[in-house]
Amino acid sequence: MPPALPQDPEPPSAAWSGRRADARRNHERVIAAAIEVFAERGLEATVPEVAARAGVGKATVYRSYPTKADLIAAVARHQVIWLTERVAAAAEESDAFTALRELLGDMSERLAGDRVLAAVLPTDDQWIEGLTEQFSRIVDAARRQGRLRSDATIQDIRILLGGSSRALIEQGIHDPAQWRRYANLVLNALRP
Repeated sequence: MPPALPQDPEPPSAAWSGRRADARRNHERVIAAAIEVFAERGLEATVPEVAARAGVGKATVYRSYPTKADLIAAVARHQVIWLTERVAAAAEESDAFTALRELLGDMSERLAGDRVLAAVLPTDDQWIEGLTEQFSRIVDAARRQGRLRSDATIQDIRILLGGSSRALIEQGIHDPAQWRRYANLVLNALRP
């Protein structure tokens, strides 16, 4: 099972640190509820659903996140923090191919239950821009070790994994083991 999402990664701004304790608690509940609701329902989830799950009114959500897009961006930041930490850990491994296989498997398991990450990761360069260098180092090392095709690139992995993710989503497959299986098939397609 993939690691749990971190708590709200943004340090409290001056505006938040000056707010009442109950306002800060509401903000934390909104973020936690948004993570759950968007993970379950994807980008179709609504602000009223998030508010209901958090046990607050819509106005409370809109005070912190004026638009649904703002709320989605806050949720996506949580997932990207997890992904950044996971890629960094994989980059430290000496066996690059095994590290890449485990990384893609963990990512796939996470994608199986997280509709926001599944929607954002394959399509939005803004969220993965900082990961490309580390991810490329892993792919390059696996190539040098003779475990990946000499022409395999991070773009190949991104397209293949993104395509399988879309197909799994469209078919309503949420079983993490199935997602991990397809991640392994993607990687095996790039073996020499």
